[in-house]
Amino acid sequence: MTIKLHHLKPAEGAKTDKKRVARGDRGKGGKTAGRGTKGTGARGNVPAGFEGGQMPLIRRQPKRPGFNNPNKIEYAVINVARLEEAFEAGDEVTVATLTAKGLVKKKRPVKVLGHGELSKALTVDVDALTGTAREKITAAGGTVRD
Repeated sequence: MTIKLHHLKPAEGAKTDKKRVARGDRGKGGKTAGRGTKGTGARGNVPAGFEGGQMPLIRRQPKRPGFNNPNKIEYAVINVARLEEAFEAGDEVTVATLTAKGLVKKKRPVKVLGHGELSKALTVDVDALTGTAREKITAAGGTVRD
């Protein structure tokens, strides 16, 4: 005998009728309909974000927007144009010389940016450089130490 589609039926106990609750006090599921007595769960919808009385996540977060990265490096920046004004050809540009000339005030790592033009050959030894700053320094005949 071959099994046909109309011969198939679910396993015993797999299909059960839906439990009808809150339909009178004679059967199971009457009166409070399985919700217990009083409290938010018995009365209606639980508010979005309600965490059982503990301070909700939305109120535990800081009020200001954004993310404060503790590992972010804050650079004191200086442009190539400022190096052109402050240094002579052949000078060495370091964090110490920049601080001595008053070009960098804060005690932070120094980063050279590529804004402006450079015509002097300088030896630059700082914490970081942008790609355009590196190109302009080497194009002017200078060197960059890492």
